[in-house]
Amino acid sequence: METTKRQSQAKLLRNFRKIHRITGALLFVFFFVVSVTGGLLGWKKNSGGMIMANSYKGRSTDLKEWLSIDSLHQRACQYLKDSVSAHLSTKIDRIDIRKEKGMVKFVFSEHFTGLQLDGVTGHLLHVEKRRADYIEKIHDGSIIDFYLGWDGYFKLFYTTIMSLALALFTITGFWLWYGPKRMRQHP
Repeated sequence: METTKRQSQAKLLRNFRKIHRITGALLFVFFFVVSVTGGLLGWKKNSGGMIMANSYKGRSTDLKEWLSIDSLHQRACQYLKDSVSAHLSTKIDRIDIRKEKGMVKFVFSEHFTGLQLDGVTGHLLHVEKRRADYIEKIHDGSIIDFYLGWDGYFKLFYTTIMSLALALFTITGFWLWYGPKRMRQHP
């Protein structure tokens, strides 16, 4: 009876090792990409402006002194055309109002450019390459959707596969650690 139980435990351990090894081999590149991009994203605010641009300060934090959002938007689009490229899309992804900095950040949806404008004067404070956004899209798989024009389907598939694989790795990894201990305790 004990021999059968031990053989059953050994077989389970071999199966878990095989699942762990095959999954690791199949998803090695994806796990590597997730780990590197995750590390970079963790460091983005401490990268000295290399990954995520520093936020520049505008003239005033008093919103009563600021230009209208429409006026700032028009200026941002003009600065994009004049200072970056006349060929880039002016379609906005989001507008970040940084009241405490006296600055408004315009992020464009079809490229990785951001503009920081003074809220009061509308002057251009900084043109940034949105490297953190690019890295984030690689990290979550949405870079494929971005370039192919898909509506988030690849990201959904990719994150589902990666989350299931991580759960599988956790379970099989735990058993690969615990299983031999259990077998030694119950010979």
